[in-house]
Amino acid sequence: MNPPSSLLFSPARLGPLTLANRIAMAPMTRSRATADGTPTPLMAEYYAQRASAGLIVTEGVSISAQGQGFLNVPGIFTDAHEAAWRPIVQRVHDAGSRVFMQLWHVGRIAHPDNMQAGEFPVAPSALAFDRTVVTPTGLQPPPVPRELSDEGVRAVIADYARAARRAVDAGCDGVEIHAANGYLPGQFLHQSSNLRTDGWGGSIGGRARFLVETARACCEAVGADRVGVRLSPFSVFNGASSTDDAALHDHLLRELAPLGLIYLHVVTAEVAGNQTVVREGGADRPDVVGFARERWPHGLIAAGGFDRDSAERELAAGRADVIAFGRDFIGNPDLPERLRHGHPLVPRQPADWYGAGAEGYTDYPLWTAERAGLANDTHKEAP
Repeated sequence: MNPPSSLLFSPARLGPLTLANRIAMAPMTRSRATADGTPTPLMAEYYAQRASAGLIVTEGVSISAQGQGFLNVPGIFTDAHEAAWRPIVQRVHDAGSRVFMQLWHVGRIAHPDNMQAGEFPVAPSALAFDRTVVTPTGLQPPPVPRELSDEGVRAVIADYARAARRAVDAGCDGVEIHAANGYLPGQFLHQSSNLRTDGWGGSIGGRARFLVETARACCEAVGADRVGVRLSPFSVFNGASSTDDAALHDHLLRELAPLGLIYLHVVTAEVAGNQTVVREGGADRPDVVGFARERWPHGLIAAGGFDRDSAERELAAGRADVIAFGRDFIGNPDLPERLRHGHPLVPRQPADWYGAGAEGYTDYPLWTAERAGLANDTHKEAP
């Protein structure tokens, strides 16, 4: 039984939804779709294995061919994509969990070799970011993106709304707009990637406009109680930075709040993308969750470096309504039960995070199988 003080394993209300517990599985890129973005049956097994979470937020899902920039990430912009998502969502529902699809446009963090013929990366401004991405021929730097015209910006917003409609038609309980980690919405938000002087840049209001209008369009398409937003304030990833970060996010949250979104999902400054942030010399750690809670009147999901004890503290203090766990869900498909009973966790194995096939994806055993000695040799690290 749960200790009387436990909130993590108690049911939760998130807008109109009832969650079996306050644990969410955070979105994580796993690269197991086909080259054209069609989800695979293996993905249904992966998500179903982890559906003891009260809420699953899927990996980032491309809203359009233009928005895809990484290898083998799933899409939601064709009839085939929508049809392939239906059995995945049904498996999650059958296991008792809720599922939101994360809507993703990578913007300038893309390479044409990973995109469909004729597509090229776009962004608020023609500025490349100095990093590499995996392509069929190896690591390559993203090229300088094409700057979106006003008409192009509006077309992308319409793509988000269409993707939201498709996600709900595929059975999802809702969608999450991926505005964290320096992808397209974050590229509009930040001074480091948005040099525009029109209505989509310049001032804080101009830079926030793209995300606010995207959220509004998705609400109009599927209803505000089916739309969430993920943000990573005070975190630099993919070159997303601004000198006015606090004022920017204060304005943004005050603009988003009246839309009545079902939740805001914030990533603490302890995590940047798939990396844990190490702060040198006792540098101050921004209180992302506290910042958001003060400004957000609706459901709040917190993610980023939580364990059971820190999650319970955050919930008990009323600072968050749901706690999202990410990387530990990869090797521990039964993570809620392991947390509940204090079982050891399988160590993280980054080499398995991306790639094809079941290995490092659906072959991690449950705790009972491990105790019975049934774990395979590759994933037998946990006692």
